[in-house]
Amino acid sequence: MTELDHRTAGPDPTAQGPTRRQVLVTGGVVVAAAAVTAACGSSGSPATASGGPVTAATSDIPVGGGKVFDAQQVVVTQPTAGTFKAFNAVCTHQGCTVASVANGTIVCPCHNSQFSAADGSVQAGPAPAPLASIPVTVSGTQITVHA
Repeated sequence: MTELDHRTAGPDPTAQGPTRRQVLVTGGVVVAAAAVTAACGSSGSPATASGGPVTAATSDIPVGGGKVFDAQQVVVTQPTAGTFKAFNAVCTHQGCTVASVANGTIVCPCHNSQFSAADGSVQAGPAPAPLASIPVTVSGTQITVHA
């Protein structure tokens, strides 16, 4: 066997560990997979709201309806006159942000999951779990959501 034949027969048995390129590629794949997993959400585990406290005037939240605060991922509802509730606005199905609140129902636009504006419970699937409740304080005409 010639020296050339020996080099083409397989990897060098004296080489140790992965190459720099293999480490970088593997690391990039792991980071990309983590980003995709985080973006899709996970059904069954509650997501947390982000972006700090939300404040709104009580007059901005209609009775039987609500308002979605996209930046903070919070939805504020008024299921009955003078009763204000807040929930995480991230759908428990696939992590989309809910889009509207009307007639006592919070609706996710991605797959039409529907949640109760009174308690965040699932009214129509495919969402597997309710929206997580968030504490609300009402002071006069001001609502503060402690996201």
